Amino acid sequence: MSNEQPEDDVVVATVVTSEVSAGDAPRKAYRKYETYDLPVDPRQGDRATALKLWSFKRPHMRAFHCSWFGFFLAFFQWFAIAPLLPEVRDTLDLTKQQIWNSNIASVAGTVAMRFINGPMCDKFGARLTMGAILCVSAIPTACIGFVQNSAGLIICRLFIGIAGSTFVMCQYWTSMMFAKNIVGTANAMAGGWGNLGGGVAQLIMGTCLYPLFKTGMSAETAWRTVSIVPAVVAASVGLTIIQISEDSPKGNYDKLKREGVMKEVSASNSFRQGAVNINTWLLFIIYGSCFGVELTMNNAAASYFVDNYGQTIEGAAAIASIFGFMNLFARGVGGFLSDKLFIKFSMKGRIMVLFTCLACEAALIIVFQSLNPDDGIGPAIAVLVFFSSFVQSAEGATYAIVPFVDPANTGSISGIVGAGGNIGAVCFGFVFREYSNDQNKAFLIMGIVVGAISLTCFLINVPGYAGILFGTENEAVANAQLAQTGGLNVKIDKNLQFKVGDLEQDPAELGPAIDGRVHTKMDLAG
Repeated sequence: MSNEQPEDDVVVATVVTSEVSAGDAPRKAYRKYETYDLPVDPRQGDRATALKLWSFKRPHMRAFHCSWFGFFLAFFQWFAIAPLLPEVRDTLDLTKQQIWNSNIASVAGTVAMRFINGPMCDKFGARLTMGAILCVSAIPTACIGFVQNSAGLIICRLFIGIAGSTFVMCQYWTSMMFAKNIVGTANAMAGGWGNLGGGVAQLIMGTCLYPLFKTGMSAETAWRTVSIVPAVVAASVGLTIIQISEDSPKGNYDKLKREGVMKEVSASNSFRQGAVNINTWLLFIIYGSCFGVELTMNNAAASYFVDNYGQTIEGAAAIASIFGFMNLFARGVGGFLSDKLFIKFSMKGRIMVLFTCLACEAALIIVFQSLNPDDGIGPAIAVLVFFSSFVQSAEGATYAIVPFVDPANTGSISGIVGAGGNIGAVCFGFVFREYSNDQNKAFLIMGIVVGAISLTCFLINVPGYAGILFGTENEAVANAQLAQTGGLNVKIDKNLQFKVGDLEQDPAELGPAIDGRVHTKMDLAG
């Protein structure tokens, strides 16, 4: 087979791979399913180009529902004790500062795991990592009843915080399953419905399970035993997820590697590639100013309404749950708007959605802290609804950008950006601990910080796309980046590079190569 370039721009290529050898027709690459329930784009690794929310069929929608529900239960575990902290404080005779130390430990506990879980997803897939974390985090959740002092509460909540790292698997999984036209909506809906676990925990633990347990035992015994319920449920679901879902549209990573369709991934190299990208760290800071705010509110809201508005534990928990319940739609709205403006304005559209959400969030935090409790609880609840909506829309808009930063290392980037949310919560937690007797001052500082961080959106510059201040549109480069994900690279001559998964009978198009052009099977003739 000749390596010379013929006339009329016809590419003659030499295939250098064990999958395809010179003179042989390319054999059909392995995929678990020959047909899918959803329309897919073969040039993006069979990612789905649509959502069918009422479907539970494998592989795309099964993974979607497993991703959000697994994260939902993890989030529920993570904040199961939060609405009961006033009772814990009285039982253990703790100060407000000691309670805030445990809040900080809770959100700090997941930081390291988010950094670790990103590369683990790139290497092993989201399915196994999600199931394992749900099972492991169930242990400290069930054991919180053994706590006897401040140190014990801090240590226990530190390990429960491991559950929060499942967010990385949630976002990675949907990024692997859905194409670029719908990935913002898919990520946002899965993340939002998962985050809903925080609001449901406030409601179920504070106003349902805890009062139910109190009917047959003392208040102290009730809070010490009630967390066993979410622990058992989460561990059971974790084991189930491993059995009933796939890592990617074409199957599980271990099988794809054995078949030669997917290359072995170095977790350390994946993390290194994600960490050297400046966009990763811009989104890290930005996510700290939205998800960090949500985590802070999950820890602070119930106690805030008890202390400032004279609510009972049950009443405060119900009001605090409103913040989490906005995830039912708000995060999805952020991703949806990002997808829609992406179609019209490309990456500039996604960035403007993110900036607008952050700016509105900052303004509403400042309004929230300015409210006078003497005016009643109504205005506070009204502002809380809009405040929460923009917080979660900003989260959805952030992760609508993440899959575009460096598609081949999405897991690591998702983990780093996700860790930014927790580090943001740790920083805000220190502010609230410092101003534990003047929480309105803490809210004011948080609002100012979020407003300043919103300006960093203008620095985002994703390869292949024009940002607000930097970059130019190059569709060929953008498509070539997305085509790198999820398959063994097949080197063809010195100019071209395809995936084994694309060397199939249909479709005729092989997809973008590293030269940015779309080539067909005719390009392999020679």
